[in-house]
Amino acid sequence: MVAATVTEAVLDSVFQCVGNTPLVALRRLFPGSEVEVVAKLELMNPGGSMKDRPARYIVECGLADGSIRPGGHLIESSSGNFGIALALASKVHDLAFTCVVDPKTTGANVTILRRMGAHVEIVDEPDEAGGYLHSRVRRAQQLRDGIPGAVWINQYANDRNWQAYYHGMGAELVDQLVRPPDYLFAAVSTTGSILGCSRRMRERFPEMTVIAVDAVGSVIFGGQPGPREIPGIGSSRVPELVRPEEIDEVVPVGDLEASLACRRLLSTEGIFAGGSSGSVIAAITRKLPELQRGCRIVAILPDRGDRYLDLVYDDDWLSRLESGSRSTTT
Repeated sequence: MVAATVTEAVLDSVFQCVGNTPLVALRRLFPGSEVEVVAKLELMNPGGSMKDRPARYIVECGLADGSIRPGGHLIESSSGNFGIALALASKVHDLAFTCVVDPKTTGANVTILRRMGAHVEIVDEPDEAGGYLHSRVRRAQQLRDGIPGAVWINQYANDRNWQAYYHGMGAELVDQLVRPPDYLFAAVSTTGSILGCSRRMRERFPEMTVIAVDAVGSVIFGGQPGPREIPGIGSSRVPELVRPEEIDEVVPVGDLEASLACRRLLSTEGIFAGGSSGSVIAAITRKLPELQRGCRIVAILPDRGDRYLDLVYDDDWLSRLESGSRSTTT
């Protein structure tokens, strides 16, 4: 009798753990609403956010087609999560990586980037929009031009960004969902995640309504530019990837509303999520009275909360937000 061959379930690297994140019903957060809300927990990716998906896809596709050379140097502008994901990709594939950040990048993210071997460039000159994104992008371009063979990832214009979500998260949601969703709520910045997921999901669920959750002060969909404190959501420039015609509705959420929603999510469901996740929860909370009974919502929760301890989960920071909010309404 021939013994059966046993294969050990040992992965080659932590990067192979990206994806296959669970869906969790948020019944404690939305009790008695007669609306089902299920959350895609992207915070369970190894790098802590959904940005692991495009980082892995872009780097591995680039290495496969030669647009990224072995031992090469990657450049990117990031407020944190995508930078951390690229630092992880660079570590696994033995690449150099320079991440361009700004003073609003959380201290936790900067520390993680450096500990993972990334070179961190901090741009501290505000741009013409009053923020730092344009300045960061210009610095990324300068670094690309000044380092022989360097590759600027450029997540705002890179089609492999949305493709990563189309083949990854979107495909997973199609497999995970037996009953069709009526709504998809997703935070936006580059718009890669909402476009990739919705394009794949609408092939299976063509009647699904796509709702983009943006930040108050973001200009992605033509909003009035303004100050924003929570990184990772919204943008002070219009991404090249954006396709407004594929979005059914945009819900802008302020920093205070997002922060309070993060705390409600943690206190009711025990889900320790980041600021953009709070924005998604806040948008759903606001829209619930308008939605039909018995409908089903898929909410994408992009990242975890440990990198927001000095923002969203800091009582003094929240008090300053609340004080500012009261002063602008009186």
